Amino acid sequence: MFDSFKKIFSGNEGDLPVTTTGKPDISREKSAELFEKAKTYFPGGVNSPVRAFKSVYGTPLFIQKGDGCHVWDADGNQFVDFCCSWGPLILGHNNAKVREKVIEVMQHGMSFGAPTALENDLAELILKNNKFIEKIRFVSSGTEAVMSAIRLARGYTKRDKILKFEGCYHGHVDALLVKAGSGLVTFGETSSAGIPKAFADETIVVSLNDRDALKKAFEEFKDQIAAVIIEPIPANNGLLLQEKEFLQFIREICTENKTLLIFDEVISGFRISFEGAAGYYQIKPDIITYGKIIGGGMPVGAYGASKEIMSNISPEGAVYQAGTLSGNPVAMGAGIAQLSELLRLGFYRDLNNKTEEFVASIQRFATARNYKFKVFSVGSIFWFAFTDLEHVRKAEEIDPTSMEKFKLMHRELLNRGIYLGPSGYEVGFISSAHTKVELEKAKRAIFESLDLVFRK
Repeated sequence: MFDSFKKIFSGNEGDLPVTTTGKPDISREKSAELFEKAKTYFPGGVNSPVRAFKSVYGTPLFIQKGDGCHVWDADGNQFVDFCCSWGPLILGHNNAKVREKVIEVMQHGMSFGAPTALENDLAELILKNNKFIEKIRFVSSGTEAVMSAIRLARGYTKRDKILKFEGCYHGHVDALLVKAGSGLVTFGETSSAGIPKAFADETIVVSLNDRDALKKAFEEFKDQIAAVIIEPIPANNGLLLQEKEFLQFIREICTENKTLLIFDEVISGFRISFEGAAGYYQIKPDIITYGKIIGGGMPVGAYGASKEIMSNISPEGAVYQAGTLSGNPVAMGAGIAQLSELLRLGFYRDLNNKTEEFVASIQRFATARNYKFKVFSVGSIFWFAFTDLEHVRKAEEIDPTSMEKFKLMHRELLNRGIYLGPSGYEVGFISSAHTKVELEKAKRAIFESLDLVFRK
């Protein structure tokens, strides 16, 4: 969602043409009514911008319920869901074990602002099965986790500057809601109003997959960079898969310059493997951030590091960070239930194999018809790209005009009962609740939609 910020959130809401290239459009009457009402309460009618459906056809769908791999909207339309609440619902919607644990915990209270044994239990579950971190701190969101990790890095190194990569999104943290300027190595330019230039001036932005730019940045700002932050699997602006060698190069140059390496694993953590991208690539960052997958999809995040680095966090150290809802018992209970399932023997093997077969079938179909279309995937994450490039590793390699094709595809898929995130820059997710029958249904809908998109 980062470099596509304005592309995603601009457009004409409700611009649904009268005619259609495929099946008749699903009814959105109740969703449309709810959206009109919502616009009187919320900016743009939503509480998070991408939900406004600005870059796809029609008004937003208001979701009424979810179960397994399905969601239902206010008009009663049923969809196979590949959004999965933007990734954390790796077990699908309304998982029985997660739901039962949440109900059990809620019977004793929902918030105390005080320690509970559940925090210990979830932390132990994570730390015993993740060799890349030794201590953890729970917070309430992925953005808060990243914000805290940045402050920790600055406090630990006694340096101010942060280096990030164009095409990686790290939440709406002021210092990181920036984009690259016009040079090889540039200070960030704010991509949102309300961010002081001075904040952006502490952020250096370089392109992904560019060793020379990274070297130049460390030369220009020697002994000034507190941390390099990267999504090791960039999945907020397409799926910009990086080569392991590039990630290893980042690790090495950070070590040489006494700069901390932060892996933002809000999406990839516990999704690719229990140890996330760090485990997948076997590269040890200095700090890792996680998102709501550790709470079964509930509002939670975390950051972790070595005991030495984490000892700088208050009340043990001088880096202040606090939160009334940090370690909320309901979220902790949901996390315990979900992560326990992820530790089942063969869980990731089965999930990733299911995804691999799904995306391979779609790619074979597109290739056989010579469509300019690629499916990129890793683990149980996939991305549909209207491109003929074998690899898309940088944000600037995404053709913005290709989003018109996605717009048509998104509409046709909705009409066939398939729900994807409402932007061509967003990735899709498969959960353990997606059955072979539902995936076959989705494939047929995707085949039909692609035929219609490329017929135009």
